[in-house]
Amino acid sequence: MQSNRRKFLETLATVSVGSTLECCGATGVKSQRWRGFNLQEKFTDRPDEWTTLDPEWGHSNEPFVEADFEWIARLGFNFVRLPMSYRCWTDPHDPFRLLEPTLLQIDQAVNWGRQYGVHTCLNFHRAPGYCINGQLSPEPWNLWTDQLALDIFTFHWTQFAQRYKGVPSANVSFNLINEPNGCTLHQYANVIRHAERAIREVDPNRLIMMDGLFGETTLPVPELLDVSNAVHSTRGYAPFSLTHYLAPWAGTPNLLPTWPTRIGDLTVWDKDRLDQLCILPAQGLSYRKPNARIFVGEWGCWNRTPHDVTLRWMRNFLELWKKAEWGWALWCFRGSFGILDSNRSDVRYENWQGHKVDRKMLELLQEF
Repeated sequence: MQSNRRKFLETLATVSVGSTLECCGATGVKSQRWRGFNLQEKFTDRPDEWTTLDPEWGHSNEPFVEADFEWIARLGFNFVRLPMSYRCWTDPHDPFRLLEPTLLQIDQAVNWGRQYGVHTCLNFHRAPGYCINGQLSPEPWNLWTDQLALDIFTFHWTQFAQRYKGVPSANVSFNLINEPNGCTLHQYANVIRHAERAIREVDPNRLIMMDGLFGETTLPVPELLDVSNAVHSTRGYAPFSLTHYLAPWAGTPNLLPTWPTRIGDLTVWDKDRLDQLCILPAQGLSYRKPNARIFVGEWGCWNRTPHDVTLRWMRNFLELWKKAEWGWALWCFRGSFGILDSNRSDVRYENWQGHKVDRKMLELLQEF
């Protein structure tokens, strides 16, 4: 295994940084806006976790796919986020023992990202002691209150920091926790700071991404503004009634979506409201810290929302993000929220590379 690890690092050392990213000093990364997708091969370690709600999310710790990186770059995008479950690389009997074969698959994804000029963001979608979908497979600890969970969480991120030490932040970033919830701001900030200090002891220059507390607007956390070399991550799922129409894991909203969204004669969601609730409050961070960076780590519409409604809603958010100079990562690339194989009933798909592409959605994303 060690020879494979050395080969990986030697490969990274010889591959040039993608032209859309450049190092900016010793501690930061300056980039064109990141625009890309979430890839879900390690979203869960067990195929039955989502069976009762949506079998599509039943990927079971599969290797990442090189073609995804190649196609994402070819289509004009420059970013992937890997939302992963820590259980994929963890001995089920010893949370402090990491499984090298799975870690090598993550190494390979990082390698492909650098090869094709695509930034790779590693994310713990399921962290030791917490998952936004934790009710599907409960954790034995609570990350916000249990010291053991915090120790395991910090240990895992420290191992990743050691593993990618020397790989520029232009190529790899760490998104520590996906969509924190069920905690106070103080509890969340404590966990982030604990892990951030441990990571920086190993790799002082590693770029860190921090989600806001989860909700319909998921705003960044001002209490973490003093964390250096960091990106504040938000979401683009507002309103839930539109983006998660009929989604069983989101309470099955069943009011047929329109955009703008109206109830009787009252407009309750439109572009101005997205700006007021999702953009302007987050931009307030820039007044407190002028160099604060904001990124939309996930966004999209499930495939039950009418396609024309989806595209109008997407255009409004994309216009706002471009004006604000925020990047974004669509959930997902392949699958029900994405541009490939989304299985919508109201789309005329084109055959492309053995997949069915939603051409209208793709061209909309390329426009921004």
